Amino acid sequence: MKEGRILAASQDGAYVIRLTGDVRLTLCTTIDDYVHKMLENPDFASVWVDLCGAEGIDSTTLGLLAKLALEVRARYGFMPAIYSNNPGITRLIKSMGFQRLFELHEDACAKPGCIRRVPLVEGSEQAVKEQVLDAHRVLMGLSEENRARFKDLMVVLERS
Repeated sequence: MKEGRILAASQDGAYVIRLTGDVRLTLCTTIDDYVHKMLENPDFASVWVDLCGAEGIDSTTLGLLAKLALEVRARYGFMPAIYSNNPGITRLIKSMGFQRLFELHEDACAKPGCIRRVPLVEGSEQAVKEQVLDAHRVLMGLSEENRARFKDLMVVLERS
């Protein structure tokens, strides 16, 4: 698998976040920082999440994406779009209940011009731990299946 990367583009408050390769918790601070800045933009109007280039996505990343969708709905009153044309990734996001959080498109996202790599943001060990815990709490709040799926992991994470 290719190393995970976060790419992004924006124009007039419309954002595209593209995850490529194997996206893991090592990128959680980068994702969280970018999403925070995006949502604080007074011109924010929309966001699409493009997973068409993703080969793997861990549960921390999924939790951050769920948190993004919940925040967009709470602040702006709409569901962001998510694109996945990879059957395995689509199955994964559906198993987490993302079709209730996002407008799910099972085809390729249009390629925005000027997409760029989001600079890596390093987080302290404690900050990353908190992001991992928060991301999993969000996932657990989506369904009983997710609660059961991540219950044991949360016990371990909370003890460490």
